[in-house]
Order: sequence, then C-alpha cells, then structure tokens
Amino acid sequence: MARRTFYSFHYKPDNQRASQVRNMGVVEGNKLASDNDWDSITKKGDQAIKDWMNGQLDGKSRTIVLIGAATPGRKWVNYEIESS
Repeated sequence: MARRTFYSFHYKPDNQRASQVRNMGVVEGNKLASDNDWDSITKKGDQAIKDWMNGQLDGKSRTIVLIGAATPGRKWVNYEIESS
C-alpha cells in the first residue's frame, strides 16, 4: 500500500517554504490546500478547522512536521500531531 503523507507546519510564517516540501507530495496524489482554502476555513472557527484537519488526516499513514522558529507550542500544529 502506498504511504500517504500529512504535512503539519505553522502556516503564516512558514507557508512559502513548506509549500516547496508539500508540493513533492503531488506525486503521491495528495491534494494540497490553497492559501485561499486555509484563509476561508480559519474564518469559520475552531470546529471548522478541526473538521478540515481531520478530513485532511483521513487516510494518511504518516505525518511530517515542518518546524520553523515559531512552530513549537502552536495550537493547531499540536492538534495535528495529537490527532495523527
């Protein structure tokens, strides 16, 4: 079975660098969230964010955490790690 990857990172400061790494997952058939998707999801509140993250984690067999200077202790990064 092919391994499917979920990438976790601190969005605002690290998105540009993380997108280079995430784009490697296109080969695996992973659908990436666009910047507009994430912005619209965050405006809907915490439960919408959790639901979206859970959907993104579904079917993934591994999680890679991309760590930047401000990543440790981030609420949603911690949630993704715990959920995966």
